[in-house]
Amino acid sequence: MINKSAGILSIILGLVFMLFPMFSSELVSMIVGLSLLFFGISTMFMGWNMKHAFDTFSMISIVIGIIAIIFGFLFVFYIDGLSFLVGAQFYIVGFIMMVFGITGLLSKSEHVSNFSSILVLIMGIIAIALAIFAINEPIYIAIIIGIVLIIEGVSLILSD
Repeated sequence: MINKSAGILSIILGLVFMLFPMFSSELVSMIVGLSLLFFGISTMFMGWNMKHAFDTFSMISIVIGIIAIIFGFLFVFYIDGLSFLVGAQFYIVGFIMMVFGITGLLSKSEHVSNFSSILVLIMGIIAIALAIFAINEPIYIAIIIGIVLIIEGVSLILSD
């Protein structure tokens, strides 16, 4: 039941990010920060819930969750200080998604879908590619995060 609720919330947030992308780097920083906070919290809880297995994926999920939460707070509370890093946000988010996708693929846990891990990995690669080509157009990060939230939401709903 919790997975379905989290999945529905994730899909709704993903649609909001995709349908209403913001046009300023400050708002994109806020969106990225909140997305990283939600992603970090959910990733940490997922790793914590799988700690009974105490496999590598659960530990990496907890660490990635903590790192995502830290970066999320930085982007939310230090908007002006990080506005010059809008292009770097693609790299940070892309790197986090790639690591999360790779560890999902390497995990032997039945809680981790290979399909969603592959999609998150692909979205991470796309985020890195967009960082190279679209540093002056940071709005794409909101769309990418929206897609990833929808993918994770569907994965959570189907895992129940």
